[in-house]
Amino acid sequence: MSETQSAIGTLYIIAAPSGAGKSSLVSALLQAMHDINVSVSHTTRAMRPGEQNGVHYHFIDIPTFEKMVAEAAFLEHANVFDNYYGTSKAGIEAELAAGRDVILEIDWQGARQVRELMPDTVGIFILPPSREALRERLTGRGQDSEAIIDRRMQDARNEISHYGEFDYLVINDDFNTALAELQAIVTSRRLRRAAQTRRQADLLQGLLE
Repeated sequence: MSETQSAIGTLYIIAAPSGAGKSSLVSALLQAMHDINVSVSHTTRAMRPGEQNGVHYHFIDIPTFEKMVAEAAFLEHANVFDNYYGTSKAGIEAELAAGRDVILEIDWQGARQVRELMPDTVGIFILPPSREALRERLTGRGQDSEAIIDRRMQDARNEISHYGEFDYLVINDDFNTALAELQAIVTSRRLRRAAQTRRQADLLQGLLE
């Protein structure tokens, strides 16, 4: 998809190691800005209590998922703990065409798949201020044993090693500063000439009459 075709809406990939605060930042970003949504993935895993189909995930069975894979219906897909997850290509394109920005919360592997199909995608990587701070955040959750935290720290190192594949790096040291930086990225993308030419077509025509 060329810049002209995708000029109204922008597709963002926001990735981070576990514990960097990505989910909290994305949630705050959605509250602070209009016309930006998080993509709802398809999955074959069972619906959990409190979840709603079409809100948290699009819940489908394995044959349906495999049919969609065969039809190249996903921008990216993966098998995680024996469950399939995927991002619908048609769903994303419809959101962008309607002028809405879309966020994908996926890892670097999924990001590679998406960029192959949509090279104009904007990648943002959230980093913790230090390894010590990351461990403190993981420990502070009170959910995992030391062995699991050690594993998460190793996984984080692997995830962070791919920071060079992203366009922007945001350090989540002070939450409000990191949020402001995310908003600045989105705002600057919306003010590109190509995007503004389409959004403000009537204004521009009126000014030039």
